[in-house]
Amino acid sequence: MISKPDKNKTRQKRHMRVRNKISGTAERPRLNVFRSNKNIYAQVIDDVAGVTLVSASTLDSEVAAGNKTEQAKAVGKLVAERAVAKKVSQVVFDRGGYLYHGRVEALAEAARENGLQF
Repeated sequence: MISKPDKNKTRQKRHMRVRNKISGTAERPRLNVFRSNKNIYAQVIDDVAGVTLVSASTLDSEVAAGNKTEQAKAVGKLVAERAVAKKVSQVVFDRGGYLYHGRVEALAEAARENGLQF
């Protein structure tokens, strides 16, 4: 019997390949993206100290209802505004093993438009 590969397992493999190459520092933290079927989450992480500096998701009350792409744009804007308020402007983008397309791309573009540089 032919079994289908587990999509999340292959995504985690891709994510680990990326994580072996990039790491967030205090000067340039990592902007991590996690996408579930219903929600999208973004965190700005200092990997050296092991601390999450800023986070935002579609579960926050500031994110208005809409389709998933619009919500991703709102999350990108929100995480960028919170990061700039904490004086973080340079980040390393970690797409989490997802394709840079759709919701992940919308979040990244909104974060760029609102002050984050990557």
